[in-house]
Amino acid sequence: MFSAYLTVAIVTIVVNTGIAAADFAHAPFVLKNSAEVNVPRSWIPPLASLKAAGAAGLLLGLLGVPFVGTAAAAGLVLFYLGAVLTHVRARVLYNIAFPAGFLALAVATFVLDLAQTG
Repeated sequence: MFSAYLTVAIVTIVVNTGIAAADFAHAPFVLKNSAEVNVPRSWIPPLASLKAAGAAGLLLGLLGVPFVGTAAAAGLVLFYLGAVLTHVRARVLYNIAFPAGFLALAVATFVLDLAQTG
């Protein structure tokens, strides 16, 4: 069970670090997507900080601070649930696979975390 958790958690850390970096860099695809779903440009840095904090919390969990890792996984689940709902609300469904994929990774990490610590 731990190897599955480790693998999924590392993938989730890498993906969230990458998308947070793209957000901080104001990558064109980030700006386009944010505008399409009506997220103000001023929200991008704080949202990127939440993604980066989630990745950092998962890393801390892997390094031996389990409750921080669990909280980070739960936070990422809530974050990406909000992202999926934002896409649905704005009726921007052509690229919903991205936030849905991030949500699936966060859910898998959270469930595997609970399974291996409980």
